[in-house]
Amino acid sequence: MKMEEKVWEGELLEKRVMIWSKDAVQLYDENGYGKPLPEESPNRVELELIEAAYLVEKGKLKVVKKGKTKKKFNFKDLMQLGAENVNEFHPQFIVYRDLRERGYVVKTGFKFGAHFRVYERGVKLIRGPKSPHEHTKWVVHTVAEESAFSLPEMSRAVRLAHNIRATLLWGVVDKESDVTYYELTRVTP
Repeated sequence: MKMEEKVWEGELLEKRVMIWSKDAVQLYDENGYGKPLPEESPNRVELELIEAAYLVEKGKLKVVKKGKTKKKFNFKDLMQLGAENVNEFHPQFIVYRDLRERGYVVKTGFKFGAHFRVYERGVKLIRGPKSPHEHTKWVVHTVAEESAFSLPEMSRAVRLAHNIRATLLWGVVDKESDVTYYELTRVTP
């Protein structure tokens, strides 16, 4: 069954959403959402809160928290939860949504010193060896327009992006939730 035809149900577990279905692996295989677990013979998919909020907004996911009663989380609830638990969640969500709407596959990029790593349009995420076009194209760090940030932080992000042969984009979100991307490169004399 194609992702467009199915509305998945996920369970909120702290700051992640788990879809307890072997079939959910197609979310990753077809569109790059989540992380199949376990790596060998996955039987579930773990979504970051930002991915879950996006899929709920698109009507592709319903999120519940199980307990004595099942509590349903709508888009507004997930955005509130994100704001309470993730620094600068709203600007990150705006950039994530913008990149997804442009057709890119977007994954977290924390180990690369930024919020997201972005793959070229049409790339399918695969496990194992990759061809050059299947590697990360951009590393994106998100900031709100009015936020302060340190130049050493920016310099570190540029170096990390260059180490993996990716380009660093600084995604600046203004008060109207518009995004401007700035490409940052390292220049050596």
